[in-house]
Amino acid sequence: MGSLISVVTASIAVFVLSSVYYALLTPVEKRLLGERAPDRGDRPPPLKILLELARGLVVAAVIAGLARYAGLTGVWPVVVLGLVLWAGFPAVLLTGSMMWERTPAATVALHAGDWLIKILVTSAIVGAWL
Repeated sequence: MGSLISVVTASIAVFVLSSVYYALLTPVEKRLLGERAPDRGDRPPPLKILLELARGLVVAAVIAGLARYAGLTGVWPVVVLGLVLWAGFPAVLLTGSMMWERTPAATVALHAGDWLIKILVTSAIVGAWL
């Protein structure tokens, strides 16, 4: 039951943090990129909100499952796992989008920071329950 609570809590927490993060940093991205900045609109429709919460649930469940499988307990070991996962997946994928799809570096940095926050906060919450 504790794992389920931690997964749901982490999903909600990172949704809120990510929303604040993008609200604060999207204007910076727009200033840096001008017309090349992606248009994210104002408020996402309810379906996108639900899908984003579901994505957070998947990430939290994967981190919880890997941590449990590896026998990790406590916040710091799971946060280290999260940092390794961030370096191995979002960071690699995002730099690839910069190299191959010409995604602007400012956009890549924005998304990389968001994923770093999401994964580290999720890892800390999950680790606190393990």
